[in-house]
Amino acid sequence: MSEQQATVIATFSRRMRLRLSDGTEVEARIKGKRLKPVCGDSVIAERIDKEADWLITAIQARQNELTRPNLRGQVEVLAANLDYLVVVAAPEPRADWFIIDRYLCAAEIMHVAAAVVYNKIDLGAAAAREELENYAAIGYDAVQCSAETGQGMDAVSDLLTGRCAIIVGQSGVGKSSIINRLLGDTLQKTAAVSGKSREGRHTTVNSAMIPLPGGGFVIDSPGVRDYAPALESSTHAAQGFREIAALAQHCRFANCRHLREPNCAVKEAMENGQISPRRYESYKRTVNLTEQIARG
Repeated sequence: MSEQQATVIATFSRRMRLRLSDGTEVEARIKGKRLKPVCGDSVIAERIDKEADWLITAIQARQNELTRPNLRGQVEVLAANLDYLVVVAAPEPRADWFIIDRYLCAAEIMHVAAAVVYNKIDLGAAAAREELENYAAIGYDAVQCSAETGQGMDAVSDLLTGRCAIIVGQSGVGKSSIINRLLGDTLQKTAAVSGKSREGRHTTVNSAMIPLPGGGFVIDSPGVRDYAPALESSTHAAQGFREIAALAQHCRFANCRHLREPNCAVKEAMENGQISPRRYESYKRTVNLTEQIARG
């Protein structure tokens, strides 16, 4: 049995789909119970004698990981080896900017570029204008589009070309619809927003890495109703808010948490309108949430 390096391109619980070095796609199982490959992983796999399946025997060192704490407070890895993260929001279901900030926090911790894509502008975009301007002002890509009409989709395509990106966001905001529009077909399942609850239905059961026509790959991920990054401690939250991290060096105390300390450059900047009060509130919520998770 000869070993090969391969990339995980789809996950189905304990089964995977791999892309081998020659571009061939194969189905695979995982050796043992300790290995937990995710979409984007580079793995070592070998052909199983007299079977079509391959066997994943090892996971190569990861460049980065998109994580979250699971219900037991343990770190769960959602995807690996990314170079771009796209958070999708929409007017329906209504955008939760605090969830968006927590995804952007994860991107900062991973050291990858990120974008906010506001979909369904055919339903209205006025409510998002100020938030998108704030994101653009601190250096994030911020675009508006409609997967339904195609408006703004060229800008989304330009953001993703040549990258290994993941698309994340609340259930029902149109992540799969955006991918369908980029691909020009209906590869990914889509579903209307639930009329009764106005919350999105979960339509993407497993993650899949999809090649884009212009080059690059996008990982479609299951929609969420909430998200938090798995931070080592609450003190790492500031590193996930780039405008706060930039100002922190001017605080009076080196270990300033930017909450109640005197002569805090971050609080002064917020009070002077230099940083968004809502983003500062989001930072505080992330600190509190991380501490709650740590306490169990």
